[in-house]
Amino acid sequence: MRIGLLTEGGYPYVSGEAGLWCDRLVRGLEQHEFDVYALSRSERQEDEGWVPLPPQVGRVRTASLWDFEDDGVVHGRRARRRFAECYGELAAVLCTTAPGNSSASSERASGGASEGESALEADRFANALYGLAELARDEGGLPAALRSETAVRALERACRAPGAHRSAREARVPDLLAVAARLERALRPLSLDWYEEDDLGAVDLCHAASGGTAALPGLLARHFCDVPLLVTEYGVRLRTHYLTEPDAPPAMRSVLAAFHGRLAAETYRRAAVITPGNAHARRWQERCGADRAKLRTVHPGMDATPFAETGESPGYADPHTLVWVGRVEPAKDLVSLLHAFAEIRKAEPRARLRIVGSPTGPDGAAYLAHCEGLAAQLFPDEADGPHAVGRNPVSFEETGGPELPSRADAYGAGALVVLSSVVEGFPSGLVEAMFCGRATVSTDVGAVVEAIGGTGLVVPPRNPRALAEACVALLRDPERRERLGAAARARALELFTVEQNVAAFHGIYLEILSSVPVRRVVLDDTGEPLPFAVPAEAHVPGRWTDPTARVVARGGPGWATDAPVRATSPASATEGVR
Repeated sequence: MRIGLLTEGGYPYVSGEAGLWCDRLVRGLEQHEFDVYALSRSERQEDEGWVPLPPQVGRVRTASLWDFEDDGVVHGRRARRRFAECYGELAAVLCTTAPGNSSASSERASGGASEGESALEADRFANALYGLAELARDEGGLPAALRSETAVRALERACRAPGAHRSAREARVPDLLAVAARLERALRPLSLDWYEEDDLGAVDLCHAASGGTAALPGLLARHFCDVPLLVTEYGVRLRTHYLTEPDAPPAMRSVLAAFHGRLAAETYRRAAVITPGNAHARRWQERCGADRAKLRTVHPGMDATPFAETGESPGYADPHTLVWVGRVEPAKDLVSLLHAFAEIRKAEPRARLRIVGSPTGPDGAAYLAHCEGLAAQLFPDEADGPHAVGRNPVSFEETGGPELPSRADAYGAGALVVLSSVVEGFPSGLVEAMFCGRATVSTDVGAVVEAIGGTGLVVPPRNPRALAEACVALLRDPERRERLGAAARARALELFTVEQNVAAFHGIYLEILSSVPVRRVVLDDTGEPLPFAVPAEAHVPGRWTDPTARVVARGGPGWATDAPVRATSPASATEGVR
């Protein structure tokens, strides 16, 4: 089977989201062939290069989302009129949509449009989107048009039109310019030359590693070439928009939220199967209009091998030490953890807290400095006697040194692992602690409860007292800690390994291909079709069919050739690299 893997800001780049998961998936499914279509997010990401690619990756094509270059395409009067109509329709739909309220069920729940009206709005968005895609295909691209004065004026008319959402009506010229630039970046895949018969049209299945812009090439491959689409999401883009744009002007947030909601709804409507990584993401997908019949929850696969030694020898941990491991950033709420530890010290004076992790960006560095100052204020250095050197019961450390060479060593350093986040998707660090056989105390955010089941204690977020009481209860009960740690390790090995993840996607690939129409039919020398001549599991590079057999497109788009063509071998890894 030939898979078109669609990524944004991740695989095959060294740095990026979901890169490790994609690499494990590709290497685990070595019987299939992968073509990678990657969108990069920054110049630094491109400069850092790619991870080593396995032989089953036949082609890699990349495109940039971080820089803007005028394509030099000059549109004629007819093309300009088509663009104004399609973009104006797109802007009108976005400005009349309540932010995050794109599905029929949510509109009915809020007393808004009926189901029929919602379907009409969804069709308007889809027609505008595919109209822009067809125009980009005919004219060679739309980047300059999407940032043009025509686009900004179309947004302004839509925001001022009767029926526009209240927050959209408040948009000013700087907001309109910012929205036009953001929409151009999100719609940049419309202008790519990936949608021909020898590119995405040649794959058996498109697998988008996330929603949003990454899934847009899959939508266009389905529109132009009728290629089935699989969408995997471990975090929903609409939710990410709300979390990462808290300080943006209301008008800008409103229009962009409507765009992400509409694009998500269209993606879910056209996808053959949707695989959320957890129940938390699944609820967001259902709110955005996903059909429950298409949903298959597939937990992310993680490599348990590095944590095996720690998990098999749980008795070496310091019984008085709590460990926190992760990225240092405000969403992890280390301030609440430090206040909770102050309460823990009152009940258990010998307790220690080791915070292991590095900051992410300038905000993370500033937050780390704030937490270090708070720890020094709450816990002055202590000494065992008048001639001993004092030390702080809270330490801030990073892995990679002689004391904590790896994350497994960090988890193994304590008897109890704590998670204090106020925002969390799938808690991969918590699963690592489970692989290590550690009892955990966590805040009830994201998919935490789904991940740990009944193998750890859960408290409300931003509640230092509840966090402290749960930690003290486990510190005073070593038998319970051991029992919970063993149960956590067993649960993690059953649900969250690479092997179960790869097996799940292998089955989903076969399910999709078995239920979609055959896109190519092999004919023998008499012109009759050969049943089962191109089975999904038998795709291998090179010419493997009978020399007299012919391949003809059936049910393809109107611009496809009607003449029979021979199957060709896929391009090599060095071919078609952009």
